[in-house]
Amino acid sequence: MTDEAEMSGVPTKRAPKPSPTHIGNHKLDASTLMMGYGFDPTLSEGSLKPPIFLTSTFVFENAAAGKRFFEGVTGKRPGGAEGLIYSRFNGPNQEILEDRLALWEDAESALAFSSGMSAIATLLLTFVKPGDVVVHSGPLYAATETLIAKILGKFGVSWLDFPSGSTREEIDAVIAAAKAKGRVAMIYLESPANPTNALVDVEAVRAARDAAFGADERPPIAIDNTFLGPLWAKPLAQGADVSVYSLTKYAGGHSDLVAGGLVGSKAVLDPVRMIRNTIGTILDPNTAWMLLRSLETLELRMSRAGENAAKVCEFLRTHDKVESVGYLGFLEEGSRQADIYKRHCTGAGSTFSLYLKGGEREAFAFLDNLQIAHLAVSLGGTETLASAPAAMTHLSVPDERKQALGITDNLVRISIGVENADDLIADFENALRAV
Repeated sequence: MTDEAEMSGVPTKRAPKPSPTHIGNHKLDASTLMMGYGFDPTLSEGSLKPPIFLTSTFVFENAAAGKRFFEGVTGKRPGGAEGLIYSRFNGPNQEILEDRLALWEDAESALAFSSGMSAIATLLLTFVKPGDVVVHSGPLYAATETLIAKILGKFGVSWLDFPSGSTREEIDAVIAAAKAKGRVAMIYLESPANPTNALVDVEAVRAARDAAFGADERPPIAIDNTFLGPLWAKPLAQGADVSVYSLTKYAGGHSDLVAGGLVGSKAVLDPVRMIRNTIGTILDPNTAWMLLRSLETLELRMSRAGENAAKVCEFLRTHDKVESVGYLGFLEEGSRQADIYKRHCTGAGSTFSLYLKGGEREAFAFLDNLQIAHLAVSLGGTETLASAPAAMTHLSVPDERKQALGITDNLVRISIGVENADDLIADFENALRAV
C-alpha cells in the first residue's frame, strides 16, 4: 500500500524499533523504561546508549522531505515535525529525553528547555496576551513571581494570587475577581511552595476552574512539580494540564546541569513547542544526554534522599534550638494540608523548611558551621544543600510579601542528599551548637 509520504516523493526511512511498554498484560514501570525507551541501537551503529548528536542541522534525503518536515514544524501540517530539521527545533537526544519524561506521569507529551525558567517563560508567552490576568498560588519561586509581576507586567499583564492551602471557596473568589479584571490566561501553581513547603489542592483548583469557565475558554492549569515530582507527586492525575520541572533538580540530580521541562497534554504543549521553535529555548543535546543518564537512577536517588530526610527531620523536630520543621511528614492529622497530602502525594520528599529560634543571625550561624552540607542554593542533588531564602533566593521579594508568605529571616531551606543519614545528623547537631 502506498502511503502519503511516498506519494509526495518523501523516501520512507526505517522507523526506530518500538520500545516495549508491556510484557503481556504487565505494564512496565517508568524506572525500568528509563534504561532504553525511545532509542533503537541499530540506528546508531549498535551503540547501547544514545550518542550525543552534536550537530546544528540535519540533512534531508530530498527536497520533498525538507518541505514536508517544515510543513510539520511550522504548523501547516498537523502533527508536528516528522523528521529532524535543525537543532533549534528538535534533535535525537532531546526527543528521546522528552519521550522518557512523559512516561513518569503517563503524559501525552513533554518538552525540554534550556532551564526551568525558560520553560516557564515559554509557557507563559504562549498563552498570555497584553491585558490578561494570571491567577497563581503563593508563594512561588522568586524568579517566577518576578517574571509574572514585573516582566509580563510591563506588557499590561496583571495577576491575583491565593495562599497555597486555600479552600475551594477561597479559590473561587480569587478566580471571580480575576475574571472581573480581564481574560484569565493561565492558572499557575507551585506545590509544594518554595520555600515554605505548603501544598496546593490541585483537585479544588481544577473544580473551581471548570465551574468558572466554559469548555472553550478554560485557561490551562500549570503546576511547578519540581519539589516532589515525578516520584512523589503526579499532578496531572489530579487535574493539572501541565507539570513544570526544573530538571536541574531531582531529574538531573548531580548539580552539574541546568535544564527545564514541561509534561502534559498535547493540546497545551503543541502551541508551546511552536513558540520554543521560534525563540530557541530548547535544551542542548549534551545536557539532554546527561539527563538521560540521570533518569536511570532517579528513583534510587530520590528514594534514598527521602529516607534520609525522614531520619534527619525526626532529629531536628525535638532540638531545643529549633522552632519548627516544615516537613510534609509532620503535617497535623486532620488538617487541610494533611488532607491534600493524602490525596496528592506518595512521599514527603527530601526538601524542607527549618525554622530556627531567632532570626537572621541564628540562621547564618547555623549555615556557616555546616561541614558536610553545602551552603548553596538549589535542591534535589546527591549532596545536601542549605540556604537562607529570605536573604538569598527570595531576597528580591518585597519584605511585606515575604512576611505574608512566611518567608522569615529564621527560615533555612534544606535539601537532603544521599549521604549517610547519621553523618548528616552529626553535622546538623554540631552546627546547631553555634546558634
